[in-house]
Amino acid sequence: MQGIESITRVVTRVVCVGVVLLVASCNSGGGGGGSSSSQSVSQPVNQPVNQSVSQPLNQSVSRQWNEVLLDAIRQDFARPTVHARNLFHISSAMYDAWAVYDGTANPYLLGDTVSGYQCDLNAFPAPVDIALAREEAISYAAYRIILHRFSSSPGAVGTEDKADLLLSQLGYDADNISEDYTGGSAAAMGNYIARCYIEFGLQDGSNEAGLYENIYYEPVNPPIEPFLPGNPNIIDLNRWQAIKLPVFIDQSGNQIDPNVEFLSPEWGQVAPFALTDAVKTTYSRDGFDYQVYYDPGMPPTIDGSLSDLYKWGFAMVSVWSSHLDPEDSVRIDISPASIGSPDNVDASYYPSSFDEYDQFYDFFNGGDASTGHTVNPVTGEPYTPNVKRRGDYTRILAEFWADGPESETPPGHWFVIFNEVSDHPLLEKRFEGVGDALDPLEWDIKGYFVLGGAMHDSAVASWGIKGWYDYLRPISALRAMADRGQSSDPLGPSYHVDGISLYPGFIELVEAGDPLAIEDVDNIGKIKLYAWRGPDYIEDYKEDVAGVGWILAENWWPYQRPSFVTPPFAGYVSGHSTFSRAAAEVLTQLTGDPFFPGGMSSFETDRRNFLVFEDGPTEDIILEWATYRDASDQCSLSRIWGGIHPPADDIPGRLIGMKIGPAAFTLAQDYFEGTN
Repeated sequence: MQGIESITRVVTRVVCVGVVLLVASCNSGGGGGGSSSSQSVSQPVNQPVNQSVSQPLNQSVSRQWNEVLLDAIRQDFARPTVHARNLFHISSAMYDAWAVYDGTANPYLLGDTVSGYQCDLNAFPAPVDIALAREEAISYAAYRIILHRFSSSPGAVGTEDKADLLLSQLGYDADNISEDYTGGSAAAMGNYIARCYIEFGLQDGSNEAGLYENIYYEPVNPPIEPFLPGNPNIIDLNRWQAIKLPVFIDQSGNQIDPNVEFLSPEWGQVAPFALTDAVKTTYSRDGFDYQVYYDPGMPPTIDGSLSDLYKWGFAMVSVWSSHLDPEDSVRIDISPASIGSPDNVDASYYPSSFDEYDQFYDFFNGGDASTGHTVNPVTGEPYTPNVKRRGDYTRILAEFWADGPESETPPGHWFVIFNEVSDHPLLEKRFEGVGDALDPLEWDIKGYFVLGGAMHDSAVASWGIKGWYDYLRPISALRAMADRGQSSDPLGPSYHVDGISLYPGFIELVEAGDPLAIEDVDNIGKIKLYAWRGPDYIEDYKEDVAGVGWILAENWWPYQRPSFVTPPFAGYVSGHSTFSRAAAEVLTQLTGDPFFPGGMSSFETDRRNFLVFEDGPTEDIILEWATYRDASDQCSLSRIWGGIHPPADDIPGRLIGMKIGPAAFTLAQDYFEGTN
């Protein structure tokens, strides 16, 4: 198998994975060592997304602090739950610092009691200049919380330097630590708001004081060792299994303990934003009460009534892995003319039960039931076809949405998208698309507050489900089933009731005379897959492509870095699907339009300058999305092509996100209108 030296060579390379829809820049690119780029009608190619704090380009003070926060996340450990909470709490603190000076809006935590924590608000004189007071209070609140929350980050020094620099450039003194706002000090108001959020966070159920470590959860399965064949140590084929690697590099590029534990299985107990007891179910196991919001029910299991769907779903992940080949002769139209759901799609568009999934997904060819859009509603013209190799498109999707090294994690990714949408010259910053245009600060403050609430609730809900159902990942299921044999023919060789389903041309038995049998006669009777061949076939990531071919199922890999393999937490439900759909719903409601400004957003990748751990793509390719929901749907599909989720993880996440986004928006609107 691939040696530790090769692993380190792959993962220590500075990379830029696509993290922005409208615009992106990188210090170093993919396989060819250049830089990836993107373009839209609003930005030139290679214009940086995250401007230096010394060049705000007329951005609101809230936007400037959000950029510092996003950069802090990029430098921290990859913890989607923790960072969804950071994004919400800091966005909410900035909102409170804005709302306390407003005659209509009500603050969220300031002057109220949330989840048992009370943040008192005493009388203070009205400021002479409300705009200046808001900016000062916002700055101190964001500054203090960022420094507190990222104090133990591997990038703590850089984060503190950037926060200090911005505070200084704005004309504020970091040594001003007063919290006595009763005399009218906006700085003291910001410091006081920060203290409330810091104290609130220490009792909100996240175990922040314990560095977010698990208290009750224990895995039932020994870890899988993917550099060794098969999965011989698994005990329960329905439960999560850790990964044991010689070197483990998290999704932010940090080398951490290779014996990494399940991230946040108890996160369902964290104080949410708009999630309510009415949509919560409590389950108990091992002395702990798991809080599950929007309970989707049990996923298919190997030994239950849905065992056939269990095998079908994980087999589909393997089949879709066969699409990750640049030599694939299949070419598809990846434009909104052919890919995209209805403009006003609702839950009825998606399967309502697991036994309907085969009608929604294209098992052999990839993709789902989307049919695209007839015309661009802004231009009135049909979308231009964009025909590319399927093997390039699928690999780019898998990496673009993976949120790998130097990214903001999935919830932060959608903040970047919101910021780029806000910068678009065709966007009118009208709340829900109606009324007077909001000034940049009010637009950003309200957008961050509602988006932050939705991302935080998505983490609480999806990780509450992950913790309770404790469902395994494809690498565990595929290798474990293949170790047992095939389950399609009870009279055939290598039969086992818990074996993998056979699909001619994709999942077969090794027979005498097979090249894999000639290689080793002991392989006769084993399962083979026609799939992405894995890191063993990549010596030089700048030049080599693993390609697709027949491999032993015991050696199957997801399309991920060999030092990462699969996320360190359960699969069901997909966090990417939940985050993305909730965010898409928020942006649709906030802008009053399901479509991106101009009717389309795009991301451009240069030939050989995008993919991270193998060469590619083979040609310049532009990803395109007409609507926010289209982007969300493609994010969901990318996780199947990437070998991270079966369909059973995907659809429940999308449906839950469709509930979380509107609920967060409605509650935030109540605060904006002072009616909560």
